[in-house]
Amino acid sequence: MNTLKGIHITYIGDWVFYTGPCFIESPFEMMAKDCHLDFLGKPVTDAFEAQGATVEAFSNWQLYRMAPKDYQALIDRSDLIVVSDVEARCFHLDPTFFDQSVYGKRIITFPDRLKRLTHAVEAGKGLIFMGGWLGFSGYLEKGGWRRAPIADWLPFTCLAGDDLMESSEGFQVEVADASHPMFKGLPVNRMPPLLGYNEFIARDNMKVLWRVAKTHHPLLGVSEHGKGRMVTFGSDPVPHWGINLMLWKGYARLWQNMAAWCVRR
Repeated sequence: MNTLKGIHITYIGDWVFYTGPCFIESPFEMMAKDCHLDFLGKPVTDAFEAQGATVEAFSNWQLYRMAPKDYQALIDRSDLIVVSDVEARCFHLDPTFFDQSVYGKRIITFPDRLKRLTHAVEAGKGLIFMGGWLGFSGYLEKGGWRRAPIADWLPFTCLAGDDLMESSEGFQVEVADASHPMFKGLPVNRMPPLLGYNEFIARDNMKVLWRVAKTHHPLLGVSEHGKGRMVTFGSDPVPHWGINLMLWKGYARLWQNMAAWCVRR
C-alpha cells in the first residue's frame, strides 16, 4: 500500500564529502588518492519512495546557497520537510553577506528562511527535525539551534554548550508511549542500541514517545503547530549514531509511519 503516494518530501542534510585515503611519503608531502560525495540519508529517502513519495534531497551547502525565491518555491511544493543534522546558520546566513563587491552599495537582507519554514508548518506542512553533530546545540554548540531565530517556536529547548551524548556501548531505547499510531506494525520492544544522541529538554507542547533508557532523556517526540505536525528525533537516522538502527526490522517502516503521521495519512 502506497501510503505516501502523491506526497512531496524535501530532505535536507546527511550529505558528506569524503577524501582519501591520504598518504604521507615525506615531511613535505601528503596526497589524497580519492574523493567522493555520499548521501548518507538515502536509506531513509528510499523508505519514503517505496511508499510512493517523491523526494528531493539537498546538502547543507546547497541550502546555504539557495536563492530566496528558489527556497520559497521548494517549501511551497513540499508536503513534508526533513531537516537532519543541519546547523541553523545554513538557514539564516547567505553567501551575499560575505560578498565584498556589494558592501556599502546596497542594504543586504533577505527573508528569514527559518521563519518561512515555521509559517509553512503552521499552514499545514509537516516537519521532521533530526539530530547529529550539527543538530540541536550539537558539537561545541556549532548546531546553533539554541540561538536560532525560531528557538522559541521549537517544541524543545537546546542546552547551552555541547549536547552530544555518545557511548561505544550504545544507549537502549525506552518506549514511553507504544500506543501512538506512528508505531503501528513496529517491533518497538526490540530496538537496537543507538551510539549517540543530542540531549534536549522537551517543552510542554511535545508529547514524548521514546526516551533513553539509562538517562531518561527525551529521544522522540511529536507536536502540533497550527495546522501542521512536527516530529523531533534526537538521534541520527544514519551512521554513525544510527548505524545499528539501520539493522532494525522496523527501520523503513518507522520513517514511513513518521512521514504519514506528519502529513495526516
